[in-house]
Amino acid sequence: MTPFITHLREKAARKSKTIVFPESDDKRILQAAAYLDEHNICRVMLVGSEREVRNTAESHGIRLSGPVLFSEPGKDNEAGKFAKHLFERRKHKGMTEDQAAAVVQQPLFWAASLVADGEADGCVSGAANTTGDVLRAALQVIGLRQGSEVVSSVFMMSWDDGRVFTFGDCAVVPYPTSAQLASIAIDSAKTHQSLTGEESRVAMLSFSTKGSAEHERVTLVREALDMVKSKERSLAVDGELQFDAAYVEAIGKRKAPGSTVAGNANVFIFPNLDAGNISYKITERLGGATATGPVIQGLAKPMNDLSRGCKWEDVVDTAAVCALMS
Repeated sequence: MTPFITHLREKAARKSKTIVFPESDDKRILQAAAYLDEHNICRVMLVGSEREVRNTAESHGIRLSGPVLFSEPGKDNEAGKFAKHLFERRKHKGMTEDQAAAVVQQPLFWAASLVADGEADGCVSGAANTTGDVLRAALQVIGLRQGSEVVSSVFMMSWDDGRVFTFGDCAVVPYPTSAQLASIAIDSAKTHQSLTGEESRVAMLSFSTKGSAEHERVTLVREALDMVKSKERSLAVDGELQFDAAYVEAIGKRKAPGSTVAGNANVFIFPNLDAGNISYKITERLGGATATGPVIQGLAKPMNDLSRGCKWEDVVDTAAVCALMS
């Protein structure tokens, strides 16, 4: 476990937030729930019948002995309130009141409703559901954070020596527009600072550094940079930068003299999902980094995604992230 992961868990424990898990029939979720409760990292809320969930946990040899909370769709008084909220948000898309009442009974939508209503501080899902399903529930029920153009993601890349870098977007937006790329950069900077406590230094990455090449994809990065600077004047951000110019101090000084970010970046914004996804996996597999994420950002309240191939320890870390983002 890297120092960053230890820091996440310890800091989350001091926040004492409530995180809801809609996939309460998954062994990994139950293992994580027991660990989170035992170590007081967050208050755990599981969606489903308490009796059935506890029976499932016992069948796997898992004891939910602490003050775990339960919320069963359709059994709580919130059902009508949740349905009305969803209907108001989706009636412009043709959703009827009856449809809204049926949709909120689904565990993902029920969990998202608990977050939107303030009964839970965040949601962690995706062990069994696809990213598309998780984001659909999040967008329809919780919605975008004011000022955000798009839902995106980052991976927190950490090492045993204490280094932590933020890579975005690596999981959600395939080919962002300049406005979306700017939003990704701003949200990623905020995520990095909130999770690490460090001041963010953002590099807008490209295959060009400061005009070394001309192409429409380079122009898009430059346009995004201008938007970021106009919206967040105090943010340390620069581009367009190649990765070596953003990461290696000597190369940064040579390729981008006078830049406060070149050679010193800790937040790396990739121009598209191809570059971001490939890069975080190379960094993880060849560079020996621990990848925490995808951390979903841009939502009004946190609802974070898991890989369906996740381990229970990944669920614990994502819950800690979710608690710190709330």
